[in-house]
Amino acid sequence: MIAYSLQRFLYMILLLLLLSVTTFVIIQLPPGDYLTMYITRLEASGEKVDQSEIESLKRQYGLDRPMYVQFLRWFAGIFQGRFGTSLQWNRPVIEIIGDRMALTLVVNLASLVLVYVLSIAVGVYSATRQYSVGDYAATAVGFVGLATPPFLLALLVMVFFHTQFDMSVGGLFSKEYAHEPWSWGRVVDMIKHLPVPVIVIAIGSTAGLIRVMRGVLLDELGKQYVITARTKGLTRRRVLFKYPVRVAINPMVSTIGWVLPGLVSGGAIVAIVLSLPTVGPLLYRALLSEDMYLAGTLVMFLGILTIVGTFISDLLLMVVDPRIRLDR
Repeated sequence: MIAYSLQRFLYMILLLLLLSVTTFVIIQLPPGDYLTMYITRLEASGEKVDQSEIESLKRQYGLDRPMYVQFLRWFAGIFQGRFGTSLQWNRPVIEIIGDRMALTLVVNLASLVLVYVLSIAVGVYSATRQYSVGDYAATAVGFVGLATPPFLLALLVMVFFHTQFDMSVGGLFSKEYAHEPWSWGRVVDMIKHLPVPVIVIAIGSTAGLIRVMRGVLLDELGKQYVITARTKGLTRRRVLFKYPVRVAINPMVSTIGWVLPGLVSGGAIVAIVLSLPTVGPLLYRALLSEDMYLAGTLVMFLGILTIVGTFISDLLLMVVDPRIRLDR
């Protein structure tokens, strides 16, 4: 297991290196750059920008150097905790994304826990009570969840709370804590605001994984080893959780690699609608303004979530199913 984990970790490092190159190239692909858009806005407002000022701005932002030099400077800075300077904000990227990154992880880890707890629980219930009223209800709710875009659900939740309870749903903090330093009161206030965004972000992934869990578990319940265990006198509950659930959970565990970054990227519009101070709205603005260092860092973050999530999935699969081992 140690050798397998080490090999997977080395693969992860290699993928992160390739990801950094790919990310920087993709950010540079659209025509123009931040400076071009900045000059266009100045000219649209009536200001004239001469060539000497343009050259000065290029040197200031490092845009006068070849792409590979820009990449090497950015990549070398990553190992020193420096991710470049945001062209749009004129501040170090690490300062801009610091609090937002932490809040993004809190929101999405809470969403991930909710996704898997509900998916496994409802999936087991539906499979063990096939064609019951509860099974049909879970199926109907699942299809509605799959068909409803998260941003539309966010709008419906906001309208419902405003019309029924005269409450404003949005953000992760109350006004008195929005710009305050971290304290126990601020943490409690954030926890009070977490349920709505967590439920809205998680519901789409939950609906899909419920169908996966139900389908795989139904297939396992009809296999011979389950019937043999029951004939030996084992209770239904013990047989269920000792054998078929452990096998049926395998495809659920293997999805962590794409569910975790999907919650972040898929929740970007939800974050904009609900005014959440997470990285989603920040990435959207960075891509629109072609802020390459900020956008590149955030895209890199999503890629890291995918790679690390896949690595965690591989390790968890070995724990859940002893049959999964690295063969020579």
